[in-house]
Amino acid sequence: MAASRIVIENCAIATVDANDTEYASGYIVVADNKIESLGAGKAPENLENVVRRIDATGHLVTPGLVNTHHHFYQWITRGLATDHNLFNWLVALYPTWARIDEPMARAAAQGSLAMMARGGVTTAMDHHYVFPQGSGDLSGAIIGAASDMGVRFTLARGSMDRSEKDGGLPPDFAVETLEGALAATAETVKKHHDASFDAMTQVAVAPCSPFSVSTELLKQGAELARSLGVRMHTHGSETVEEEKFCHELFGMGPTDYFESTGWLGEDVWMAHCVHMNDSDIAAFARTKTGVAHCPSSNARLAAGIARVPDMLKAGVPVGLGVDGTASNESGELHTELRNALLINRLNTEHREAALNARQALRLGTFGGAQVLGRADNIGSLEAGKLADFVLWKMDTLAHASIADPVTALIFGAAAPVTASFVNGKQIVENNRLLFADEDQIARDTRAEAQRLARIAAGS
Repeated sequence: MAASRIVIENCAIATVDANDTEYASGYIVVADNKIESLGAGKAPENLENVVRRIDATGHLVTPGLVNTHHHFYQWITRGLATDHNLFNWLVALYPTWARIDEPMARAAAQGSLAMMARGGVTTAMDHHYVFPQGSGDLSGAIIGAASDMGVRFTLARGSMDRSEKDGGLPPDFAVETLEGALAATAETVKKHHDASFDAMTQVAVAPCSPFSVSTELLKQGAELARSLGVRMHTHGSETVEEEKFCHELFGMGPTDYFESTGWLGEDVWMAHCVHMNDSDIAAFARTKTGVAHCPSSNARLAAGIARVPDMLKAGVPVGLGVDGTASNESGELHTELRNALLINRLNTEHREAALNARQALRLGTFGGAQVLGRADNIGSLEAGKLADFVLWKMDTLAHASIADPVTALIFGAAAPVTASFVNGKQIVENNRLLFADEDQIARDTRAEAQRLARIAAGS
């Protein structure tokens, strides 16, 4: 059967390919779910089976944004513990989080996904690690929400087995056993992971953090992931308190501890990585371990400023993450493009040379694809790659006097999303979701947040 084609014309294009190729006015031809061709000027004539033409005058087209770290369930606990550092924030919120159930997880996933998708995210990721007994099929609920919304998705199936009685932070009733966590993780991978080129759902093995999982869970989790051929994700080097914890409990810093448990490698990415010395960065670069940089959450929790310019210079793969919406209440990734640039310029060493607009865009697109292990099929606009891209409207008052559209997108106000495509299928039109009722999601998430608060208050 002949391919169905969509033609987008008269737009500025930032491909984010290896050469940062850009077109001041160009076209993209989509054939089924892949990019067939793109370039300057008008699209080729006499294309067959063109089912739609889009005049994108006044728009910038970029690859879809790729989120590399999130906790969807936190959508229903936003606005709490707003003046806490990480450890105190976790202690304050774990007792509430440990009472989530399947309807709560699904509603929270819908809220988190909706905010990201309407702001240009085409590939989302969720690190879910709270699995109370009797709470239902939380992984299935989260994956189902992403599928319904049409977003490409990676579920990092998390776990915790180090509770307060073992020197960890989660309450005792909020963790799984070692054996239970490994078995449930393996089942989730086998049931939901798709290794194909155009996969819409993938699964990673993701024990939560050094202070909430045992050494054995890390070691056996790494063995499980590699036996199943999937990626690995966890939190690392987020705060000075974590570094102190690792030295006191394990006699070494977080990076050395992770290496001792098999948790460095090109199949691994870690969230935050704020407190990294030169040796840590060199180890990540040597092993091609990826980083999910979450600038807004790091600022919200006063964790510090990650050394992103030094990581990039060393060759560490770096993407952007929203992080959970209990530590980044906006829940939007496109704001992280701007925040990553601005916050990294506060670094006392690099200052104005820390990041530029195109580096920030790369973090949010190709960098994210790298750390999710999907750089061969998403993250840049190139012939043969999957048709995941965004049309940003750049001719409104907010950006009208900025000549360079990439500068306008990163430095300026949040740009409206006229259209967002995943796998060649449009999922957003004029900043509204096409496959979900945003007003209903708002009502559902409000109701589930109130129900969770009542349950937590009565415990």
